Amino acid sequence: QVQLVESGGGLVQAGGSLRLSCAASGRTFSSYVMGWFRQAPEKEREFVAAIIWSGGSTYYADSVKGRFTISRDNAKNTVFLQMNSLKPEDTAVYHCAAGSRWSGARVTNGYNYWGQGTQVTVSS
Repeated sequence: QVQLVESGGGLVQAGGSLRLSCAASGRTFSSYVMGWFRQAPEKEREFVAAIIWSGGSTYYADSVKGRFTISRDNAKNTVFLQMNSLKPEDTAVYHCAAGSRWSGARVTNGYNYWGQGTQVTVSS
């Protein structure tokens, strides 16, 4: 069982930056693929970024490539999402997730555990 708690969301102007954190419980954090997804009102949850167990490989959605960076600290059981050059269309609830298959890293059903989410609002 893994419990995930996100933090770091907030209100920011377009062009600004935020750093999201996701703290995981459990001693097997380093064995999980970690991902970030987001869900805007009345839209489906969409993939944002994922990172493999060692941190050596990452995936990004085209919409955030070059602006967002995912990283992890296995010693601290934490995954991060650095978000730069934020746009109003980035406004959503951001969720972190833990899964066991790198092949499923870009889809919601590739993950077994989810956090409650943190709100990110980007004003124009």
